[in-house]
Amino acid sequence: MAIVHTAIHPLRARRPSTLLGEGAVEADRASIAAHGVQVVVVDAALSPVQQRNLERAWGCKVIDRTGLILEIFGERARTKEGSLQVELAHLSYQRTRLVRSWTHLERQRGGFGFLGGPGESQIEIDRRLIDERIVKLKKELEQVRRTRGLHRKARTKVPYPVVALVGYTNAGKSTLFNALTGAGVYAQDQLFATLDPTMRAIRLPSNRTVILSDTVGFISELPTQLVEAFRATLEEVATADIILHVRDVAHPDSAAQRADVMGVLNDMATGPDPALDEDWERRVIEVLNKTDLLEEPPPAGAGSIPVSALTGEGLDELRDMLDARLAAGLVTESFSLPPEDGAGIAWLYEHGEVLERSDAEDAVRLSVRLSPADLARFAQRGEA
Repeated sequence: MAIVHTAIHPLRARRPSTLLGEGAVEADRASIAAHGVQVVVVDAALSPVQQRNLERAWGCKVIDRTGLILEIFGERARTKEGSLQVELAHLSYQRTRLVRSWTHLERQRGGFGFLGGPGESQIEIDRRLIDERIVKLKKELEQVRRTRGLHRKARTKVPYPVVALVGYTNAGKSTLFNALTGAGVYAQDQLFATLDPTMRAIRLPSNRTVILSDTVGFISELPTQLVEAFRATLEEVATADIILHVRDVAHPDSAAQRADVMGVLNDMATGPDPALDEDWERRVIEVLNKTDLLEEPPPAGAGSIPVSALTGEGLDELRDMLDARLAAGLVTESFSLPPEDGAGIAWLYEHGEVLERSDAEDAVRLSVRLSPADLARFAQRGEA
């Protein structure tokens, strides 16, 4: 699809019938006819009436901002979960845009014989079918959430910290994910390349294992139905020990994109059904990505670090920062184990950071930094 014409129209007031004024509609109609345009995208939310009237005036298909985002989502979703989320959002959006396109079927006669009363109109049939499908999709997505809950409970038995990547769409989250994990997650210079959550285990310099989660990108003025539809994906952020906010610092609107992402996360914490705790901001580290596109990269701060996921610059410092942030909640404990307890020694190396070790004939003495949960688990192992 090629873009053949663009236009910016200042709005003194939003017209209920067409959003734009008559002069703007007429000017665009001439341009659309001259270029043979088949689809017009309006970067605003259109009511069903406005969309229908513009299509009649311009003689082509018209989609608004929400419709465009849904189309992109539909192309990007790869797993069953992603497809379910897209379909739910699309049906919720489409339900409000049913129009009387079947005037010859406006009324269907119901009942038996010649005395049956009027039945459902075609619009009513379509709306009922959409409602039934929405109910089914919500049940299936609820099952997805329950499954995710079981997965999270399973991870608490082997409690690796979770690090979630969030950020504006096309900020480079998947490229950073691949650079840190060595995975082959789909990463392209396009909007919403990632719709389905992906998780991988990685090792930090301290030998600590963490789970890295890649999530869907945010966008300004994200439609409400999309936030709800993708709630299962965003739940990974709610349970994360650290939230890596990946920013495209080379983008001219980087500051505005940051505000959009922080706004969505804040809504998740302050909404009627909050998914984030109130002090979620203390878990955020800002990753200032795409520094390779800047002549002078920004300086590192207490809660921010400049990197280039493409070249690898700054990734070692990012790993060190993750280690330092996670270590802030750890405890240091001394252990004395018999030399034949190889399993216990290996367990401490696997789940903690061994700071000191001394070997004697009768004991192996270790100074280990680990989480309180792992310390409790090791103590239970000794009691068992």
